[in-house]
Amino acid sequence: MAFEAQLQMAQGVARITLAGSLDAASAPRFREVIEQAAAQEAGKLVLFMEKLEFLASAGLQLLIFARRKMGADVDIYVVGSQGPVLGTLEMTGFHHGVHIQDTFADS
Repeated sequence: MAFEAQLQMAQGVARITLAGSLDAASAPRFREVIEQAAAQEAGKLVLFMEKLEFLASAGLQLLIFARRKMGADVDIYVVGSQGPVLGTLEMTGFHHGVHIQDTFADS
């Protein structure tokens, strides 16, 4: 499956839906979407990963980039990650800096 990253902004919440494989080849597209979200000064970043099948080190580096680019006061939610993607987040300790959830509801 080809990589897809789609951004939707609403009421200060940046929602990015990811699908496919996030690796070195697809990393530039994800970086572009992160920068768009940061430029709109989102108060929350929600990454929907239900359809993300693979997360390579380049993708993980961009998750760290997202944390820095969005700023320390922006909460990041990782929604629906599973299997190897969730395993990578946990193995690297990235899950300690974000909210891992099965679903997301605005509050």
